This record gives sequence, structure tokens and C-alpha cells, in this order.
Amino acid sequence: MAYTTIDKPLDHFETKIWTGNGSSQNISLDFAPNWVWIKQRSSTRFHNLQDTIRGTGLQLFSNTTGADNSDDTNITAFNSDGYSLGAGDNVNKNSSTYVGWSWKAGGSASSNSDGNITSSVSVNTTAGFSIVSYTGTGGGKTVGHGLGVAPRVFFMKNRGSADYNWSVWHADLATPTTARLGLNVATAQQNHSSYWNDGVPSATILNLGSDAGHNANGDTYIAYCFAEKKGYSKFRTYQGSANDDGPFIYTGFAPAFVMVKCFNQGEHWNMYDNKRGSSLALSPNLENADRAMDDSPAMELLSNGFKIRTSDANLSHTSGSFIYMAFAENPFVTSTGVPA
Repeated sequence: MAYTTIDKPLDHFETKIWTGNGSSQNISLDFAPNWVWIKQRSSTRFHNLQDTIRGTGLQLFSNTTGADNSDDTNITAFNSDGYSLGAGDNVNKNSSTYVGWSWKAGGSASSNSDGNITSSVSVNTTAGFSIVSYTGTGGGKTVGHGLGVAPRVFFMKNRGSADYNWSVWHADLATPTTARLGLNVATAQQNHSSYWNDGVPSATILNLGSDAGHNANGDTYIAYCFAEKKGYSKFRTYQGSANDDGPFIYTGFAPAFVMVKCFNQGEHWNMYDNKRGSSLALSPNLENADRAMDDSPAMELLSNGFKIRTSDANLSHTSGSFIYMAFAENPFVTSTGVPA
């Protein structure tokens, strides 16, 4: 029996850790990355997000409302086997420690006219990931994402203005036609008909309402879109229990990275990965360094999913509903049906 799965997740997503040298260095990957998210672990500093569509000189910060920031000292080149770092403190301060999460899209962007706003899209349909760039027009519109299937998650930011939060849409939010979360804030989900024009993504387009965070006339935007792929990614929900023997969440793979957010309560986002270890968390909405919760490990990464091992409300609020994003280190079962 054959399974539709990704046998080598490292061809599409990888976590790297390193120590800065204050000069320059190359970070090696098994693929050419198109979106790289870097955080200093040893000190308080902004999250640094760069992609091949906007280019090496521009950064966004997940913990602020800031627009594109121009700085050529962070990621200086996207390479066929990783990326190069300059001397910027956000990515390579001498003796500081860092983590970088990288995703592969589809290389150079192509024009997409599936929506009534033309977008530029770099897409990796195998791994279900696309980067979408467009210019807003105002009013209810649509924009193509290139995935060929409906995404379950997307991140969106107004690049041209510092007045608007990041938006995160997840298919399992309550009332998804009107709901979003802010990546840079700890608040519960917000709802408004102006966000998505009372629609959800289709196999070809994202719906855009009149909200200026998504579609102000003349403003530029970037969106990172994800569809689920067997053995590689899972974007679902779980319920908190507020005890140290918390829920087990089956993903069908050994997670390399998990990000969670309580969407009905005002709790922080939390990110875990298999390189820093499951006792250390970072939060997209905070500048904080690596931090350990009272229980260690707070999240146990297993061969076929993850288990919550803490009563901390950020991961297991007693009345909390949580969304999660998980990417694989290894599938639980390969494409030939053999346990990995």
C-alpha cells in the first residue's frame, strides 16, 4: 500500500541553531530557503523575518506592527544550500546564540491572476507552502495563493504601514469567516466581517475585506500560506487541561517544530523545536530570550505527535482552545508504508 506523504521533511523545512561571530557566516541547509525566521535566544531582541520575494535588504518583525525595515546586515544572501549572515545583532552578534527556522517555497515569484488582485507568488505545492505578495486596492477583493488546495493557515502583514497588527488565519478558529489572531499580540481571536469579506480561502484564492491590515488601497502586503501535507505538516486544535499530564496530539510524524496559541483566551504564542529542546519556548509576540516553563519539558515531542506536560495557561489553559502548527522531523510512516 502506498501513502501520499513526504519522506524527507528536511527538503522543505529545517531548524538551525548557531552562535554569532559578529562578522559573517553561512548557515547550511538541505535546500534553498525562501522564508527564514531568526530569533536571538540568549537575549532580548526582535524576531527577524526575511524572504526571497521582498529580498535580502528588508525585514519584518513578528513582535511588532512595524512595516518593512531596511537593513543589509542581517541575511545578506539566500543560497542554494542555506543563507549568509552579516554582522547584524538580530542574527549574528558575537557570542550570542540564535535559532533559525527555514521554509522552501518555489524560488522566484511568478504572476498569479487567480484573484481580482494580481499577486506575485512563490509556491512549493509538494510541501503546501506559498509566499504571496500583492498591492491592496481597498474593498472586497480576492488574491491568488498558488497552492492548488485551500490553505489551513496563513500569516499576513501590511508591509507599507506600521499601524496594523500581523494577522494569522487558521481554519479551526471559531467563526473562521470573520476571525483572525494577531501574531504580535497575546489577545484572543478578533472577529469582524471586514477581515475576509465573510469568506474562507479556496483552492485558488484568499478573500480580502476592506480592513486596512489586509487590503488598503496602494499599500503592499506579504502573506505566508500553508496547506496540510501528510507526514509533513499538521494545523489543527486541542483542548487544554491545566495539568501536568495534558493532552496528547497526534500528528502522524515526529515534530521538528510546533507553535501553539490559545485562541479563546489572552495567552502568549509559544514555539518549540527539536534543536533547542522541548523545555525551551520562544514567543513570536515577545522579544524575550529562550525561557523555560515551570514544568520541564513543557511539551514532549514524540515519534507520532506531541504531549503537553505543563499546567501553564500558555499551553494548557483549563478552558482554553488552542490552535497549533506542526512541521515534521520524520514521518511516522513512509510513502511505502514502512514505519520511519
